[in-house]
Amino acid sequence: MTPKTMSITSVAEAFFAACETGQGWAVCSAYCTPDATFSAQAEPLLEVKTLAAYTDWMKGIMMVLPDARYEVKSFATDTTRSNVAAYGVFHATHTGEGGPVPPTGRRTSTDYVYVMQFEGDKIVHMTKIWNAGLALKDLGWT
Repeated sequence: MTPKTMSITSVAEAFFAACETGQGWAVCSAYCTPDATFSAQAEPLLEVKTLAAYTDWMKGIMMVLPDARYEVKSFATDTTRSNVAAYGVFHATHTGEGGPVPPTGRRTSTDYVYVMQFEGDKIVHMTKIWNAGLALKDLGWT
């Protein structure tokens, strides 16, 4: 592994852990450019265009899903294209207040992928690939 590979992989792993534990932009910003962008073709995230907004959205979702946890299935670094793909499974139960409906007590285990694009050792863009419809249905939000 080259030093560049280790660098972006390490940054991606640290960002992923901070984001998935709801630490928000205050912590996640250390791994990203200030104007890092975000995209997803998942209904709850269609209007989210910055990585700052997404990481704060994740921080908020932890209030609604307080037992949320993630399970890493794969991390892959593509040095030619300067990106890292992380595949995980998000597990959570809707027991917290503040969601689209009162707490349902229902659980979800939902697959997702982050593709983090780098410039140097900072994330400049992230795409989330996620079937939100199934996760929302599991939680009783549809």
